[in-house]
Amino acid sequence: MGSHVMLNVRNKYAADREKALANGIKEVVAELRLVDVVDYVAFLRMDQFGNIADIVESSAQLYLAPGSLRFAGGGDVHLNWGSAPTIDLDMEFHGGEVTVHFKLSLTATKAAVHINYIAFSDPDADPAANTERLKTAIAAARLATARNA
Repeated sequence: MGSHVMLNVRNKYAADREKALANGIKEVVAELRLVDVVDYVAFLRMDQFGNIADIVESSAQLYLAPGSLRFAGGGDVHLNWGSAPTIDLDMEFHGGEVTVHFKLSLTATKAAVHINYIAFSDPDADPAANTERLKTAIAAARLATARNA
């Protein structure tokens, strides 16, 4: 019973953390969506992960501190007849004492962040405090040009 309660507490904060990360990288996501979805499909299907890493790095350099956001070397393509393709990119965010592994889902019209794993060095017992630490790390990683946007 206790683990069930813990799971609910964890889920309560997951949405806030995903929203904070999505807002923190929104300009980068807009840049990533300028690349044709067909290119992502080709890169993923042909294991040309270096091309995606280059796109992510060049998209992030105007908005985030170097090394704070990177492609994690994997992803998925979801192609179905009659629906828009979805590209899932494995990503990592590193900010200070916080590391986040997440999936960035891109379609022609929307993007979503799904956190798979988050690590805090010396995590606080209070999940809300850890969420604030994540928000602080994201804000610190954003360059002044992005903060003013």
